[in-house]
Amino acid sequence: MNAMNASDWMPAEAYRLARPLKLPPGETLFRRGDEPKGLFLVESGEIRLIRVDAGGREIILFRAYAGDLLAEASLFSDVYHCDATAAAPSVVRLFPKAALLEAFGRDPAAARGFMAMLARQVMSLRTRLENRNLRTARDRVLHHIALHAEDGSVVIAGNLKAMAAELGLSHESLYRTLAALEAEGAIARTQHEIRLLSDAV
Repeated sequence: MNAMNASDWMPAEAYRLARPLKLPPGETLFRRGDEPKGLFLVESGEIRLIRVDAGGREIILFRAYAGDLLAEASLFSDVYHCDATAAAPSVVRLFPKAALLEAFGRDPAAARGFMAMLARQVMSLRTRLENRNLRTARDRVLHHIALHAEDGSVVIAGNLKAMAAELGLSHESLYRTLAALEAEGAIARTQHEIRLLSDAV
């Protein structure tokens, strides 16, 4: 979730022009190479930003939930640079590109709020890159849990295959790593939660 809600900085005019879109699971919001329509705010559900690598493997770049924004960089690009697909029944609100950019030009405070939000996203991306640079699956998993834990636990949204893709692991490797961590007493698992039991990171 963004630390600052979009409503804190989004120009009122842009909200008036925005329109909701409903997507069933599996429906594509946009594809790589499409002309950008604007900025999207997820109101419910889950939208995944996906790319396919040279080996045909699907890589999840980001999982967006209620309150998250999508396609921010596309406001300043001629095309989308990845695919966006609904992983659950979802509702997103589309803020048209031209209207939003015009509103930013007339409202410097809104533009600064948007830039602050982008700066926080850069910090989050650096953290994810730090995780990808960890060499072992064990280190990646523990790093991920520690970073995302609230009160010592991480809620599993969706399934573990999505988490594996986010960590750059095969789902088999993630399953084995979680089982090993559970066996050694570092974590406890339920169907919807992973809890850290020791200062393993």
